[in-house]
Amino acid sequence: MSAGERLTHAHRTLLEAWRTSTNLVGPGPIDVHWDDVLRGTSGLTFDGAWVDFGSGAGFPGLVLAAAHPASRWTLVEPRKRRAAFLREVVRAATASGVVVLEERAERLAPGPFFDGVTSRAFAAPAEVAPLAARVLRPGGRWVVFTHSDHSPVAPPGWRYLTGVTYSWPGRDRRVDVYQLGS
Repeated sequence: MSAGERLTHAHRTLLEAWRTSTNLVGPGPIDVHWDDVLRGTSGLTFDGAWVDFGSGAGFPGLVLAAAHPASRWTLVEPRKRRAAFLREVVRAATASGVVVLEERAERLAPGPFFDGVTSRAFAAPAEVAPLAARVLRPGGRWVVFTHSDHSPVAPPGWRYLTGVTYSWPGRDRRVDVYQLGS
């Protein structure tokens, strides 16, 4: 089993075991969460060091770490039980390229440390942009999951690169990619 397959297996297995006790995901099938991440990021590359703000149940951070095993990931999650879940997945999968920080994204030391930032259900894009800029290397990318009605307007200091709208159960979704620097 490859490193990516081990991480996916541990993530799915432990999510089913922990989902109700930690309120990680709502009722219903869990596959839709993987599908959301993989459909929204199809065709994107995730090279180098990435940070996922508000990792929660591991979406998108753990899914992208499994899909791009050569990349390195830091999962930032302030809630103790969710951070414990993420650490357990990383331990069970022996995922050496993934680190969990039990911390608020706002409290991360200024970088530049990362080549990219991801955010999904973390905060409004206008709130995430300055946090991402604090930790990104010049030219770094920010991949943000939003709703289909979101207008991809580049925040000050950012350049809009690309976006995709796709169907997800219950609503249409959108992923936009921005680059730090104009």
